Amino acid sequence: MLHNVHMSQYIPCTAMSFVTGTWANSAGYVAGTISKRKTANAETGVVTVPIVIPSNSIALQGAKLVSIELDYELETDVATSVTAVLHKIVRTADTVPQVASHPTITQNLAAATDAASHDQHKLTVSLTTPVWIDNDDYYLCEFSFVCGADVVVEVLAAVVNFTLRV
Repeated sequence: MLHNVHMSQYIPCTAMSFVTGTWANSAGYVAGTISKRKTANAETGVVTVPIVIPSNSIALQGAKLVSIELDYELETDVATSVTAVLHKIVRTADTVPQVASHPTITQNLAAATDAASHDQHKLTVSLTTPVWIDNDDYYLCEFSFVCGADVVVEVLAAVVNFTLRV
């Protein structure tokens, strides 16, 4: 049996969903990289990261979700806040609506200060209780950037950290 507690999965910005604001693909500051950039405007931009890691129908196997890291930059000014919420979606039978819940998380950077400063950031969202991903569940991590008129947001990528047991 394989039991690796140091697994990570890179999620490119091109796999994320971006709403509210004008978002465009952009060349990253490091040669050969890409990013998604939101132009400056007073609004709350929302970035949703799909958590793409293995699931399993057998309890305590597959992937145990531990944390999500988002790499981003706030350019030109500070934001009002940057906050995360984790969505757990339970798949259901045909014609039955899906069920959503929100596992308890913490973020390493304070929403209205550290996470919102004019700088490059790696915001880590940790599950209070890490969870094994059932094959009937999927997870989405949503980041909200509350911005004033002068803030440009640049999202580079995310990394999902997990335990893999097979």
